This record gives sequence, C-alpha cells and structure tokens, in this order.
Amino acid sequence: MTKTIHLIAAARPNFMKIAPLYHALKSEAWANPKIIHTGQHYDINMSDVFFQDLGLPEPDLHLGIGGGSHAEQAGQVMIAYEKNLLETQPDMVIVVGDVNATMACTITAAKISYPEKSVGYQLSAMSHELNRPIVAHLEAGLRSFDRTMPEEINRLVTDSLADILWTPSPDGDEHLLREGVPKEKIQRVGNIMIDSLEMLRSRIESLDTYQEYGLSDKGYGLVTLHRPSNVDTPETLKSLCNLLVKISAATPIVFPAHPRTKNRLESQNLMQLLENQPGIILLEPQSYARFMNLTFHCKMAVTDSGGMQEETSYLGIPCFTLRPNTERPVTITQGTNRLCTIENLEAEIEQVLNNGTPTRPPIDLWDGKTAGRVVKSIKSCFKI
Repeated sequence: MTKTIHLIAAARPNFMKIAPLYHALKSEAWANPKIIHTGQHYDINMSDVFFQDLGLPEPDLHLGIGGGSHAEQAGQVMIAYEKNLLETQPDMVIVVGDVNATMACTITAAKISYPEKSVGYQLSAMSHELNRPIVAHLEAGLRSFDRTMPEEINRLVTDSLADILWTPSPDGDEHLLREGVPKEKIQRVGNIMIDSLEMLRSRIESLDTYQEYGLSDKGYGLVTLHRPSNVDTPETLKSLCNLLVKISAATPIVFPAHPRTKNRLESQNLMQLLENQPGIILLEPQSYARFMNLTFHCKMAVTDSGGMQEETSYLGIPCFTLRPNTERPVTITQGTNRLCTIENLEAEIEQVLNNGTPTRPPIDLWDGKTAGRVVKSIKSCFKI
C-alpha cells in the first residue's frame, strides 16, 4: 500500500535537507512524498531558487506564511497545516532542522486525530497504532543548551513529541537518552546536508561564482551572519561591521547579506560603511549552488549558521563561529570549527591562517548516503 509522506520545508537549510530524501523516496514504488512549503522565508532567493537548484518540483502545498513574530509564525503554520492534515491524512510527517515551522508542524501532527484512519508502524520489536501520522524528526538531538535561542526551544519541543528521531552524530543520541527518550525511537543516520552537497557537487564545481567577483581560489573569506545575538543589537552589529572592515584590509571578504541582516544594516546606517570598503563584496542571498561554489573556494568562513559549520568541517575549511555555543559540537571536536567572540575573532583568524588547519578524518556517516539510511528506516517502520 502506498504511503503518503509529508516533507516540511520552511527555510534555506530545510530545502537542502528534504531534497535528497525527496529524490530517494520518489524512486520507491511504495512512497508518495509530498513537499509542504510553509513559506517562512518568503524572499525568492531564500526559497524558490533553492527548489530549482535542488531539482525539486513545485511544492504540493504552499502555506504562504511570511514574516511576523515567532508566535505569529508558529500559530499561522499550525492553523493552516491542521486543515491540510485533516484533508490529506498523510501516513508520516517528516520535519527537519529547528525553525519555527518544524516545531509548529510537529505539534499539529502530534495532536491531530484522524476520524476514520489509523496508521500502524513498528520500532524495534514494538508495534504501535496511531489515529494520526507518524512524526519523524531528521537532524534530531542537537543541543546548544542555550534556551535564549529560539531554535533550542524548537528542538526541545520537536524531539519531545516526535515518534522517530534520526540523529546526525553520537552526541545527538546521548542528548536524547539523557532527556529520557526511549532508545528504540533513536536512529543515527548521519548528516543529510552532506547528501545535498554531494548530489550537486559536479554542478557546484562547474560554476565560477567566485571568479565573477575577481577573486582567486582560497584568496578570500566568506561571511554569513543572521542570528539575533549578532545583528539585532546596534552596538554589536556596529562592532562586527568595524571588525569586518579591519579584516578586509588583510584579505577580501564576501558577504551575502541575509534579508534580515540587510534590514538591520540599513536601519543602523551601516550599509554605506561596508559598501565603501574595497575589500568587502556585499551580495544578495545566493542560490545554493552559487553559495556553495563560494564556500568551496574560500580560505576561511565567518558565520553564525549551523549549516556552514557542518559544510566547512566536511570540506576541511577553517570556520569561525560567532556564537558562545554550538548545537554541533562534533564540528569542533572532529571538524574545523572554532567558537569565537568579536573580541578574539581577529586573533583566531590570524592564528589559523598562519599555522594552517590540521587534517582530520571524515566524521562518521557524513558520507552523502544519509537519505538511503532514512528510507531504509521508513521501510522498516512500515514493515515494507
């Protein structure tokens, strides 16, 4: 019997995570994957272009949720998605990452009640029967242990309600077990982000994005900043801009500005400061393939993005994360990532660029084959 599976996408990293899984499921005769685009990122460069890059079709459902506060986004997603769940009654809902829509769709699917349908599944030796869809979280178990981060709240709520938890690394397993999650719910499948990278590697390498801006291979730094802790406070944002200006005197900086960050820069009259620096190249948000071409050829990255911590570790590129913590500690212990502050960033960059980055062995299950392991898990769950 065909199983209808909803894949929830809201923001750029979500699209990258659902793409390999969508393609893997589409090749299975028993699977009917449906893409649900909540619309949290409504700028075309932050959403629709990623669908094109990753070979995804038009979403089966576009909820059309735009901006607003965290509560507004979550509430609107829950109201809109509940109606669709009752109409379509999918067998499984797969949420990815840690955005507001991830939590909102998890809550909605976990509380829904199908009036005339039940969904059976098996974990380990235990069988279950539900009058709602199975809820599975891909990239489960990540923790920063900082509840001032909205994403941390989303992770905690999602993992506490999901029926199946697919983790990317051993620390994810450990966090869930410590929180009392039954062992049979936890399955380590690896890092789905690497699947997307490998799926598009030939296309990424065929581009010359970095050369369009007169840059040389390994001759520039790549910067992405968007988290409230870095861009919402005027003093912090100004300090960051002054620091980037200083760093750009030594090495060119490419800065694709997230729409949120761009708004903050404009409201604080800081755009002109960056635009007037010959060593800083300000860009609009880039498509996935173009951004990854910039990543492949940079000599170091400065970011507050979780995805870049993973991608740079996989590629062996030095990464400086402007955060006091990370939900991806494996990128520090086994990768090339370093946590930094505004005060020590310049010194950290200088140290790494002078001394180089030690070669590290590949991180286990970060191999481009995660989607296949997830499909195998789903088949086992449905006893196919």
